[in-house]
Amino acid sequence: MKNWILTLMFLVLANLGLAQELNFTVIINSDRARIQNTDIFNQMKSSFEQFLNGRSWTSDEFRPEERIKGNLLITINDVPQVGVYSATVQVQVVRPIYGTDYESLVFNFADRNWNFEYIESQPLEFNRFTFLNNISSLLAFYANITLGLDYDTFQENGGQEFFAVANDIVNNAQNSGRSGWVQSTSDRRNRYWLINDIYTSSVFSAIREALYLYHRQGLDILQVQQEKAYENIVEAIRIVSEANDAQPNGIFTIAFMDAKGEEISKILKGAPFELRSEAVELLLKVDPNNARMYNELLKS
Repeated sequence: MKNWILTLMFLVLANLGLAQELNFTVIINSDRARIQNTDIFNQMKSSFEQFLNGRSWTSDEFRPEERIKGNLLITINDVPQVGVYSATVQVQVVRPIYGTDYESLVFNFADRNWNFEYIESQPLEFNRFTFLNNISSLLAFYANITLGLDYDTFQENGGQEFFAVANDIVNNAQNSGRSGWVQSTSDRRNRYWLINDIYTSSVFSAIREALYLYHRQGLDILQVQQEKAYENIVEAIRIVSEANDAQPNGIFTIAFMDAKGEEISKILKGAPFELRSEAVELLLKVDPNNARMYNELLKS
């Protein structure tokens, strides 16, 4: 009987391990906060990591090595009163490339306007259909954005269900009066516009196709079908460029290039000159600020 119970406990724990999808590291920079007791930030880090990594976000099974890696870089800009924080957040998510030990940066996004309340040992609860607080909503939002983008890189439109959850989170948060959740003409680099471009916009949703083409049909086959992989990577860039032509400076376009610009400038060095030339022409239109980096592709 005792052995049976131990076996059952082992199976339960094993399944719990398989169910957890995220492996985020939370880094909190509190230098600007200028408060002496920094223990609260250590507690905050542990609490946020537990919220992201310690729960099941999907019904799929993930082995430990399959968990999606990411960084949540939080800069505390101000503590206007005890327990109230003003911060910026940078979210970075990587994806392993098949047959290699290389990890590709899929998402690199700076969320510049996050205000929240946190007290010691505060439990963090989440409900998809209700706004409970500005911590769990933001963390759950980026958890689902992370899952959606990762799934999109493995299957066309594979992340749809997660973007639907992220969209619900935004809709629920709009009546909270908190910044970053509403349609704003002065701040288009926020959560509202991010999910709008990814999930709602017919123009920018094409970039999701580019994510699949770039990763699954590009980087994942680069070792075995090099020419085809290069062609698909350039086609992915073309899709992003066409979305930018239709509606310039969309936040999803910017997020794509922020994650991929430097990588593209390195990956395509081995491509035929014709493909490099085609890619540079597209890149200069969609990301002119990095013209010097892209023009290097024409020199080799």
